[in-house]
Amino acid sequence: MRKTAALLLCVVLLGGISLFALGVERGGTIVVSGRTLGVIDDPARYSWVANSNPMRMVAEYLTYTDENNDTVPWLLESWEASEDLLTWTLVCRQGILFSNGDEFNADDVVFNIKRWLDPEIGSSILGLMGAYLEPDGVVKIDEYTVQLNLKSPSISVPSDLYHYCAQIMNSRTFEGDFIEAPIGTGPFVLDEYSPGERVVLKSRNLVDGAPAYWRDGEDGQPLPYVDEVIYLDMGDEAAAHIAAFQSGSIDVITEARLEHFLALKDASNAQVIGTPTAQTRVMRMRVDQEPWDDNLVRTALKMCVDREKMLDVAYYGEGVVGADHHVSPVHPAYCEIDPIPFDPEGAKALLEAGGYTTPLSVEISVGTGWADIVSIAQILKEDAAPAFDVSIATMPVSTYWDLWTEVPFGITPWTHRPLGTMVLALAYICDADYNAVPWNESRWCDYEFTRLLVEAQGIADPDERRLLMCQLETIQRDRGSIVIPYWRNVWAIANTRIQNFKGHPTQYDEFLREAWIEE
Repeated sequence: MRKTAALLLCVVLLGGISLFALGVERGGTIVVSGRTLGVIDDPARYSWVANSNPMRMVAEYLTYTDENNDTVPWLLESWEASEDLLTWTLVCRQGILFSNGDEFNADDVVFNIKRWLDPEIGSSILGLMGAYLEPDGVVKIDEYTVQLNLKSPSISVPSDLYHYCAQIMNSRTFEGDFIEAPIGTGPFVLDEYSPGERVVLKSRNLVDGAPAYWRDGEDGQPLPYVDEVIYLDMGDEAAAHIAAFQSGSIDVITEARLEHFLALKDASNAQVIGTPTAQTRVMRMRVDQEPWDDNLVRTALKMCVDREKMLDVAYYGEGVVGADHHVSPVHPAYCEIDPIPFDPEGAKALLEAGGYTTPLSVEISVGTGWADIVSIAQILKEDAAPAFDVSIATMPVSTYWDLWTEVPFGITPWTHRPLGTMVLALAYICDADYNAVPWNESRWCDYEFTRLLVEAQGIADPDERRLLMCQLETIQRDRGSIVIPYWRNVWAIANTRIQNFKGHPTQYDEFLREAWIEE
């Protein structure tokens, strides 16, 4: 596409001092390589970030967690919590229009939150918010104000509203399939959607009848700056992405992995931004299936994990070691506790004392598209040999995602969340009837843990909350269902011609809203 370039100069003066002068070239196409995008119907049921990335430029969120892990209002103008954290007042920005001209208002907020809390929808947001909020607690106050009346205190409401499944649907047009009616508040509209092949997004500025996007850029000019964004599904193999980037066929590698970083970190045409995160690989055991229903076996497995070795070998040391609880050092209120020591011979003795014949045979399921996950499994197989005979069941990433909640023993990628309490609620609690929340892939239920988590969600001060986080982390380490060998650094990679490029701890492609191309 021929790119129309215009130089826009914006100078802001304060007390005679120039704050910035920004030159922006408008127009052009940014090409992004993604992994398998799969079939999208209801964004509330996204199960991985790749689904959300192209669509977040079409449908937006009530809040936004930025590259510094700070959560701010987005479609909301503001929020306010009562002192006891039981009542949250959400105030919508006025004047925001969906791409079909409908105005965003409180009806859309109520419609979406109630849908997320409906068990029939099957959204992971139920695990995030369902512990503290029920549908009848979502109340419209006036045309632009919604009140959330919580059944238990929670600090995480603003962050939960940016969970990647929480894209806001137009309550007047959405009937269960977003592709059939892709009406959002974002700067782009969906022009083409070919599952497993490509997604084409067009600037709202180029679509007849579409109202202007509600936000301007730093230069005061309408967003977006580019005319088009194309996502190409290039499969799971990093080599294809790297070759396309080096040839100039693509501009951005979304969800960049270690292989991309190692290949492109010194490339002259690449911007590589690294970010420490709460992203990790969760080695999880289903506690409703033998032998993982016995905590003695789970403990023995944890004793067979050399976390430093896994970080150094599988991820080239680009992260920090974990301690088998799902709270990262980047989270507020993180409590530093030691992992269970590496002791395979001790694990063997523990199993034999419990009546097990060693080595105990187990099978671990892994997706071959994640190189560090395959390496973790291979290291475990070698190091655990005195206590466990580990066989590795490999499969394509797409197959693993079809089975990720069902395999007895597997390694699942988990992305970053701004608060530790968020991921604990997503993946490690059950309801009063002992039913696991949708993303509790290990089926682990511990009511002391759940009680402490609910209490922690009601403490706003991170230092005070840390006292409970120490207890939560210790419980999960000692009798939980997971091994977390390390926390990963992540990278954002773009061609040097892409301007205003930013990384994000969850590898969300939010920068596309305000990026431009410099030729």
